Amino acid sequence: MKVAILTPAVEELLYKSFWPEWFAKLEAGLAASGIEAIPQIWTDPLEGGFDAVLPMIAWGYHKRPADWLARLDRFEAEGQRMINPVEVLRWNTDKAYLAELGAKGAPVVPTVSVEALTPENLEAARESFGGGVVVAKPRISGGSHQTLKLSPGDDLGDGVDGPALIQPFLPAVGKEGEISLLYFAGKFSHAVTKVAARGDFRVQPQFGGKISRVKPWDGAEAVAQEILAAVPPLAYARIDLLRGLDGQLKLMELEAIEPDLFLQYAPKAGGRFGAAVKAALEA
Repeated sequence: MKVAILTPAVEELLYKSFWPEWFAKLEAGLAASGIEAIPQIWTDPLEGGFDAVLPMIAWGYHKRPADWLARLDRFEAEGQRMINPVEVLRWNTDKAYLAELGAKGAPVVPTVSVEALTPENLEAARESFGGGVVVAKPRISGGSHQTLKLSPGDDLGDGVDGPALIQPFLPAVGKEGEISLLYFAGKFSHAVTKVAARGDFRVQPQFGGKISRVKPWDGAEAVAQEILAAVPPLAYARIDLLRGLDGQLKLMELEAIEPDLFLQYAPKAGGRFGAAVKAALEA
């Protein structure tokens, strides 16, 4: 079996030096299940036959959303098998899915989706949350790009390009942090916490966030399973949860496109990932 792993566009120089390290980890896990992995730039046409495509390192797609969605459409039109399904990748691209899940009663961080961020809709969202500090971000984004923390009276500055999400700021991000639960073929694999640096609200390591492997917190797996039950079966997924202002764990993000699987924190996780991909290919 042979799969293509989508990698960054050639102009994405930021990722050039370290995406091969990510690829090597994924390649090793897949090889353990007898699957050959080939790197393929996501903006280039596929050359050669592949049993499936994995967009695991398609970093930077959020900067070219129209091209990305067109690429998914082409895969679908050509009958190219994807792991996970194309319809899930398309849905997961736009973080408006959070508002959609919340409207259905799923335990999601309160989320208001707007077509453009304005002072008026920002204040309306703030009022709906009961006041206080809010966070605004692009609906299609990655790595905290254009993510803003705004107190009452703050100027929007350069704001957010295009459609945006508005959420209440949750202080837990700098205390116990965000917990990420990794699932392969619907089964729990491992979990890590991501805690923002003092004075910051972003959990990524490039902003000083600290990552540690942990056992799932009480109730975390139940929340994650509730979220997974709301979407089609996935070969891989990362469920990011954060404690809300009411003390309950809420979905911050469901990553089904190119999540960091944190394989370095769980030695057997690469093999579980490979086995899940193999099971999807054989289904």
